[in-house]
Order: sequence, then C-alpha cells, then structure tokens
Amino acid sequence: MNNKFNRAEHSEDIPEMNLNDKYSNKKIPMENPEKIKKEMEKTKEELEKLKSYVVKKYPYIKAIGILPPQSIKLFIEEEEVPKETEKLIHLLIIIPEEKFKKIKEIRKDIISEIDKLKQKIWLHLMTPVDLWEICLDSKFELASAIAMSFPLYDKGILGALRVAEIHKSLVLQKFEKYVVSYVIGGSLVRGDAIKTSDIDVFLIINDTDVKKMPRLELKEKLRAIIYQYVADATAIAGVKNQLSPQIYLLTDFWESVKDAHPVIFTFIRDGIPIYDRHTFMPWKALLKMGKLKPSPESIDMFMSMGDKTVKRVKATLLDLVLGDIFWSVNTPSQALLMLYGLPPPNVKETVKEMRRIFYEKEKMIEKKYIDILEEIAIKYYKGYEHGKIKEVSGKEVDRLLENTEAYLKRLKELREQIEKKSAEKTIEQIYKDVFELLGSIVGKKSQEQMINDFEANFIKSGKFAPQHLRTLRNIVGARKEFKKGKLDIHKVDLARKDAQILINDLIEYNQRCDLSNKKEEKKTQ
Repeated sequence: MNNKFNRAEHSEDIPEMNLNDKYSNKKIPMENPEKIKKEMEKTKEELEKLKSYVVKKYPYIKAIGILPPQSIKLFIEEEEVPKETEKLIHLLIIIPEEKFKKIKEIRKDIISEIDKLKQKIWLHLMTPVDLWEICLDSKFELASAIAMSFPLYDKGILGALRVAEIHKSLVLQKFEKYVVSYVIGGSLVRGDAIKTSDIDVFLIINDTDVKKMPRLELKEKLRAIIYQYVADATAIAGVKNQLSPQIYLLTDFWESVKDAHPVIFTFIRDGIPIYDRHTFMPWKALLKMGKLKPSPESIDMFMSMGDKTVKRVKATLLDLVLGDIFWSVNTPSQALLMLYGLPPPNVKETVKEMRRIFYEKEKMIEKKYIDILEEIAIKYYKGYEHGKIKEVSGKEVDRLLENTEAYLKRLKELREQIEKKSAEKTIEQIYKDVFELLGSIVGKKSQEQMINDFEANFIKSGKFAPQHLRTLRNIVGARKEFKKGKLDIHKVDLARKDAQILINDLIEYNQRCDLSNKKEEKKTQ
C-alpha cells in the first residue's frame, strides 16, 4: 500500500474500546450494558462532530466511512502498522485526485482535530485512483472492505461501490464457476458518480466448457438471474443508484478484442475489476503495452461504418419526409374535406379538392398553404414514387418541417371556419323547416305570433307537449346567438337533435289533419 494511508499520530495511547460490532471487533462485556450504551452514544456524537468539521473545512471530500472491523487485519497487514490498532476505529476519508498534493496537510489537520476530541481513531486517506490501484493489484478483499464501509458522509462513491459489491457477491454465490471477470466503469471510475448515478458494470461469462446447453441459452439464463439480482442489491445497499449490467460471453469477448472493437477497447482501457480470474487484467496489460492491434479486416470493417452511417442518415431523412411529414399534412387535409361533406380522396385528389373547395370556391384559405400541401404531396411524395426524388438534405427537411407546422396551424383555423359555416347552414335549415311546418298548422304570420298561437292553441290544449315549445324557443335562441357571432357548436347540435323530434311530430300532426279532412270530405259527398 502506498504511503497515502497513514495512522493518526497519537496511536501510542491505545484505548479500551466499547463499541458495537459495527465499529469494533472487541468483544463487548455484557456486565454493564448502560455504561456500554453511554460510551457508544458518546462515540457516535464525537464522530458526528468530526465529520461536520471535515466536511465544512474540506467540502470537496468525496466520502467518509468506518471500515468494517472484520477487515481491519487486511489493512494492518497491508500498511505494516502495529497490530494493536486492531482495537481502534479505522476511519476512511476519500479525497479527489486533484487534491492529492494537499494530502499531508489535510491528514495533519484532521489528526489534530481527532486529538481535540480525544477519540481513538486510525486515519486512512486515499483518492479514487488509490482505490482503483487496489483493484488493479487484484487485492479484491481490500476493495470489498472499502466498499462495505459504514458511510458517515458520501457524495456517491461509497454507495455506488457498495451496490456493485453486493451485486457481485450475489452473482458469485449463485454461479461463481461461470464468472471470470466483474468490472466497473462509467461515472464511478471517472470519479464523478453521485447518489443517483447509473452504475455501469460488465460481466464476462466463461462459455468454453459448456456442453449441456447452447452458448446463447447459457447467456440468456445467466442474464435473467444477473438482472434479477440488480433489484436485490439496490435494496440491500439502501442506495438510489441503479446498476446497468453488460454481459459478454468469453468467446465473444476474445473475438471482439481480436477484431479491435472500439467498445471493447474502451471497456478494457477504462474498466476496473473488482473480481477477476486472470482474464481481464492480462488484456488490460497488453493494451497498455500497445500489443493489441486491429487486423486489416477490422480496419476495413470500421472504416466502412462511416459510409453506412451516411447512407442510413440520408435514408432516414427521406423516410422522415415521405412518412411523417407527408402523412401529417395529407391526413388532416382529408379530414377537413370529409368535414365539408366530401368522401376521403386520394393523394392527388386531396390537393386538387383542397384548392377547388377551400381556395377557389369558398375562399377560406390562402394560396401559400395550398402550395405547401402540393409541394409535400406531389413534388416529394409522388416524386419519390416516380423515381424523381432519391434523397433530401437536412436543410430541406428543416424547411419542410417549418412549412408543415405553419400548415397544420392554419388547418386548425380552417376547421373552425368550416364548423362555423356548417353550423350556420344547419341552424338556418332547422329554422326554415320548423317554421314552414308550423306555418302550415297555425298559418303564415310573424315568428313571435306563430309561437304565441302555437302555445295558446296547441300546447295549452294538450295537442303538443311543453317540451315542443321549449325546443321551438331553443331553435330561435340558437339562431339569434349565431347571428350575433356567438358560435356554440354544442347548442346548435342540441337544437338539431331536439328539432328532429319536433319536426317529426309536426309532420305527423299535419298528416292526421289531412286524413281527418279527407274523411270529412267523403261524408259530405
């Protein structure tokens, strides 16, 4: 272990510690539980004070944790410090790599504060790079102890390590013989992991000695279990970090290395193993020495990716115009023609009818919007069908999208115009039909006189129901509001439905009168 790990300089006074087993591996005498409890509470309070001091003075600190008691021997052996420190609280503080030059100054200051609190603490200072060096040296038990330290303060690195360590342990317990490497990467290794960061982990599965099932079946079975353990590890770790496992079969991994796949090269270069059976580290060493070189075939393959990308992008742009943009203008246009009363037309007829009906006949839309529809539907869509359009530029797509947005906005206004015009025709037709029928019953008079006579002679006498009079007045009211420019589609539709009942009853009454008159005529003859 490098000299960044150091004890507190007051270790000559080794205490008799009375902490629970989270903080110390000393057996706790049970004779005086109250005394033990008080000592524990006092220690926790003083640790909290120390934490507050450190975080306030050094806000860039990444994490503060208490190392597990059962792992202290590992640190003692690694750092070659007195065995009696086993009885101390071992405090781990992780600082950013860029503050490495200040590590002596920070250590001295924190030790001074520990002395003031009169706490028996052995101090360990490290940077994330020190931690990754532990892993790269295959000292996985040591890395595991750090991952499982009790967090007093954590910006994200300890929690991320903890959930990865727990997931690794669950996976290894289930099928250790198949796992050859468990590697962490991404924001955790870069040193910018936070409490909500996704944690990238990579597992390499040995498929070379599988005989009872196909390799892909093995991969899928292991993948299902590995992903199942993600939720378990998150729950046990008590963190918000979400693991994102990537699983490689060993043979596929070797093949990708041989072909110099960029993703695998990045994975080998940046990944840090927290478990490895002499598989990942040899490749990492070879890459570092420049011994992993791509074959001519792989160079050709990756060079061709550029051309494929350009073709794919061009095809996507064309598909955007022929698919999304065309249908986004054509379908609403058909809908408005149907609202006007025409059957749904084909592509050419849609443009033709939109021009004839709404531009030339009704004069409800401006020519520039018809031109937008014609360009998209005829020039581009039909042009592609006839082989005239084979690709479009990004600049063209931007312009067409802008035109499409303007066209669709105008269509919404056109719909309101059509609905208003349709409502006007509807209410006028209803008014005309109702009062023509009413006139045949009460005689041709003014509107108000016809309503009054209908009420006096037909409603009060019980020949028609009061609902008929209300319907009649509603029709007059809806027409009056419409004339004032107060369009209410709901009222017009309600008046239309009620008017149909009134019209049917008026027709039926007229027919009964005609039949009665004919019978009277026969009697007189």
